Amino acid sequence: MITEPGLVIDVADLRKRYGRVQALSGLTMTVRAGEIFGFLGPNGAGKTTAVKLLLGLSRRTGGQGTVLGRPIGDREARRRIGYLPELFRFQPWLRAREVLDLHADLIGMPRSGRKPAFDAVLELVGLAERGGTAVGGFSKGMQQRLGIGVALVGDPALVILDEPTSALDPIGRMDVRGILRSARDRGAAVLLNSHLLTEVEQVCDRLAIVDRGVVIAEGSLGDVLGARETRIRVEGLEPPGAARLARFGTPRFDGRDLFIRDLPEAQVPEVVAELVGMGVRVHEVASGRESLEARFLELVRGHRGDTAA
Repeated sequence: MITEPGLVIDVADLRKRYGRVQALSGLTMTVRAGEIFGFLGPNGAGKTTAVKLLLGLSRRTGGQGTVLGRPIGDREARRRIGYLPELFRFQPWLRAREVLDLHADLIGMPRSGRKPAFDAVLELVGLAERGGTAVGGFSKGMQQRLGIGVALVGDPALVILDEPTSALDPIGRMDVRGILRSARDRGAAVLLNSHLLTEVEQVCDRLAIVDRGVVIAEGSLGDVLGARETRIRVEGLEPPGAARLARFGTPRFDGRDLFIRDLPEAQVPEVVAELVGMGVRVHEVASGRESLEARFLELVRGHRGDTAA
């Protein structure tokens, strides 16, 4: 498989079967150097299976792909990957620096440069004063910060993070966004798997949404979110009344907010007037693209043929 320059991950029709279970049905996607790539999907969509294949922890049953220009599972390529799994545990008796040292051994990092590298990593993840502390005394959030530090040891060309902010408070999540951007700015590719879709919206350059083992949407945030929509916060509107507004665009009603996709700005006053004429109280009008969460649900339901709200 010939990989285009600049592609860090390049997979086509990647498949994995466990007995009778088809965990991955034909994954095709690319991730470039110098970008943060969101890898999203509902539970059971095949994300963990895909990551295991990319890391060489499991063997594919079909398809092809490269990671860092080498065949999937290549030993030298794996040394240039930093990885934080969703579920991880460090030996509680090890100090933070000893954890970093262990992982530096695994990637063959020269000992001569370890101290300044560890200093920089611990500073970056907010643990500069805790390098000599046993991990068993760390909070869950501190352990997650250390896990991110482990994934960054040796300045890897590819960083794969699975739910890196799940145990962090808002300040910690903001810190992680800065860490991811700094990795991107030095030229690394970051593959981010997260269920916190508001975080993905803030930090990712491109993303893919996976369901049942296949990519159902891929591109920039703007590409995936697509058309703009107008949100109208209302009181007293019933679903049949919302359906009457279809001539203005594509309506969607969740019981509190009315959304109309592709509504020209010039027609907003007409919609408001019609709502008022139906006896509906209008509290707020805002225009913009729909949220990633709403688009995510729409795409997954559409892929599954589920039109339920």
